[in-house]
Amino acid sequence: MTLSVAVIGCGAIGGTVARALHDGDVPDARLAGVVDPAGARGLPELSFDAALRAADLVVEAAGQRALAELGPRVVASGTDLLVVSIGALTDDALLHALNGAGTGRVHLACGAIGGLDMLRAAARMGPLDAVRIVTTKKPPGLVQPWMDDAEAARVRSAPGPLEVRRGPAREIAAAFPKSTNVAAAVALAAGDWDVVEAVVVADPGADLTSHVITASGPAGEYRFEIRNRPSPRNPTTSQVVPYAVLKAVGDLAARTGVFR
Repeated sequence: MTLSVAVIGCGAIGGTVARALHDGDVPDARLAGVVDPAGARGLPELSFDAALRAADLVVEAAGQRALAELGPRVVASGTDLLVVSIGALTDDALLHALNGAGTGRVHLACGAIGGLDMLRAAARMGPLDAVRIVTTKKPPGLVQPWMDDAEAARVRSAPGPLEVRRGPAREIAAAFPKSTNVAAAVALAAGDWDVVEAVVVADPGADLTSHVITASGPAGEYRFEIRNRPSPRNPTTSQVVPYAVLKAVGDLAARTGVFR
């Protein structure tokens, strides 16, 4: 059976995912269409309601607001949902709505990081004592609308590595919605928002976006370092993210055993 997939959003992530599905690059999966008011870049277009009728799986790749508005409706329709904008799940009400909206299953894309399977296993053995994720990016992508002029200028003009903000994962993921989906992903894998500290660093010399995750608990001590190339279309995300999404779609479509 071929998995029919609709993609919400046709930007740097969604556009790459939709094109690969359309071109047959994912075995046992095909593109039903793209939902995006800005257009589908030559790919088949669907209305949201038509996507729910046509698809077995909807991939959300349009940002946190789109997930909040459309995600519960996908699950309520009985259609499975693959979430890319994991940072939106800092909202407990949204997380509850997704989990209780209907018979559709919710899957989370790992996005720009790895090691989440090990964190989940370690947390299952016993609560983790401490988890930290340090994210380092070029300064322009970290400037936020809530910053006043002085803080925005401080970030933009950083001569070297500058710690922009440190705090609980829930707080940091909400404050940097386009840059810290990874903090939310780590917290969800750890099973505890409060145990995860997130740090955001602006570095003008950071040609690669880095995420350094450390954790300790009864199972042992862990350290993962990921260094990704930023997307040329959208430097707030990593170039690898759409391929992580495609890997997740391929796993869901696979007829044989896969590592998850």
